[in-house]
Amino acid sequence: MSHELEHLTLLAEVDALLSALHDWHDRDVRWPAARECRTLVGRLLQRSDAVRVRIEAPLVVATLGGTGVGKSTLVNALAGDDVSAAGRQRPTTRQPTFIARPGVEPELFGIDPTTVRRVERDLPLLNHAVLIDCPDPDTTEDEASGDTNLARLRDILPHCDVLLIVSTQQKYRSARVSAELAAAATGARLVFVQTHADVDDDVREDWRRVLNEDFAAGEMFYVDGVAALADARAGRAPQGDFAKLVDFLTRQLAGTAAARIRRANVLDLIDETLERCGVRYESALSPLAPLETAVREQRAKLGAQLVDRVAMELHGNRRLWEERLVEAVTARWGFSPFACVLRGYQALGGIASGFGLSRVRTPAQMALWGALEGARRWQRSRRRKGEENAAERGAAMAWNESDLRTAAIVVDGYVADADLPREAVRYEAVADQAATAAEEFVGRAAGELQAAVDQLAQRHTGWWTRGRYELLLLVPLVALVYRFLKNFVYDSWLVEEFGFGPAKPLYGLEFFLAAGLTLIAWCGLLLWSFTGRLKRGLDREIDAFRERLSGGSAVPALFAPTEASCRELRHDDSKLAALQTRAEELRSRLATSEGALGHRR
Repeated sequence: MSHELEHLTLLAEVDALLSALHDWHDRDVRWPAARECRTLVGRLLQRSDAVRVRIEAPLVVATLGGTGVGKSTLVNALAGDDVSAAGRQRPTTRQPTFIARPGVEPELFGIDPTTVRRVERDLPLLNHAVLIDCPDPDTTEDEASGDTNLARLRDILPHCDVLLIVSTQQKYRSARVSAELAAAATGARLVFVQTHADVDDDVREDWRRVLNEDFAAGEMFYVDGVAALADARAGRAPQGDFAKLVDFLTRQLAGTAAARIRRANVLDLIDETLERCGVRYESALSPLAPLETAVREQRAKLGAQLVDRVAMELHGNRRLWEERLVEAVTARWGFSPFACVLRGYQALGGIASGFGLSRVRTPAQMALWGALEGARRWQRSRRRKGEENAAERGAAMAWNESDLRTAAIVVDGYVADADLPREAVRYEAVADQAATAAEEFVGRAAGELQAAVDQLAQRHTGWWTRGRYELLLLVPLVALVYRFLKNFVYDSWLVEEFGFGPAKPLYGLEFFLAAGLTLIAWCGLLLWSFTGRLKRGLDREIDAFRERLSGGSAVPALFAPTEASCRELRHDDSKLAALQTRAEELRSRLATSEGALGHRR
């Protein structure tokens, strides 16, 4: 019971594998190799569906062998009567002979009844099988007409579940028969029979060695077909190895053998089909590695140009981001004397910033102006103008037309080698990708720089920094206020009022001008010191930003469709390899479930 349950589990796994094959087949992949393999798998699935329809029908057992090896004599002996013309020296079998119990029609197995000669026999062996005596594959005929023994043989073999491979001491190494066996063995179980035992030596061991590389031969038989037929005609019981062959076939084809053998045959077909697909994919995928390398190189080259351009503009126009940094600092600083100085500086910077916005021409300059309001206003301005196409926007960022065309031509050559769609590497498509990459980069750069501004603002608003600058500003302010109050209150009023001496004159306009200029100069010095710290921090952040976004990581949108196609093909190949692994594993587990029947390795 446990063995039967294990076998049912294996059969269920075969069905699950077929379902996974259907899923793989139904995926639309625009690649010649993928379509070729899906066409092949589609034919396999059609055949497996046909097998599923007749899963419980009797097994189709057919003979395969060269001219004069005794195929028809063996069939007559198995049938117990002369149902097929036999001859040792010339090709006798031309039309396949279909031998079955009454009521079993060729249509049940997908065989055109007009292509076979039907014979009815009520025999125990035919309870679970039908016999077909096939034409000889090694006859010399005019193949131009297409109506040849070989053509008729190839029409009937795909419908067969078990092949009786019949040969003799002279013909077991026949190249023609071996070629047809190799073509037909996939999808069929095999039984090897050496005939002419009355006149030939037993060559089964050497035959097994010949077969061993490509086939698991299973149990092999050495029979005298003529004597076996004579016994059948005389009503005598089978003798010797022929009796073993009849018993073997009766046991191996009885009960639930039909379902087991047919599923095993389907698994052979799946394994060979996936093996062929794997070879085709391996050959077709070899140009992908150079293509992926070319994409990385061209993307890194263009990305480095873009990063250098933006970093250069950031270093050259720090004023705009410095203003945002000062704004962030004053927002955190609150209200204090030095904060008021910073707000005044910020107000002056706002005027310059507004003037700078009026001169914005490229996404890089927009990024310099600001991540939020500047972006919105720049985009509105660009929409109103509507003058530049995608190629011009990409070129305005960092690349000229020559850069993009060169990159497109380089990658296009590798795409052609890989047999992939080339629309995505035309210059116009690459220019659109460049524009998208530039805009994405601007957004990313602006976001990272805004985050850097917030970090710098937090770093430069600590109590130690604030305390130093507030103190440095308060010292001259206190001194000026002290001198003014001393002159206004003490020197010019209290001294005379209380008789301490003559009153001193009040400070004139010159004092206040000098004091104001001194205070402005001092505030300017403090601002220079403070903003210098901010600028150095910005320079470090810009350099760090340049390192983080160096190379191809800066412009992932460039050649993204081509890269996605490569990923899709590799994913498709991995799915195919996984299916092949499943098929090989199931086949190895199911290989011995039909007893001593032979099969393709």
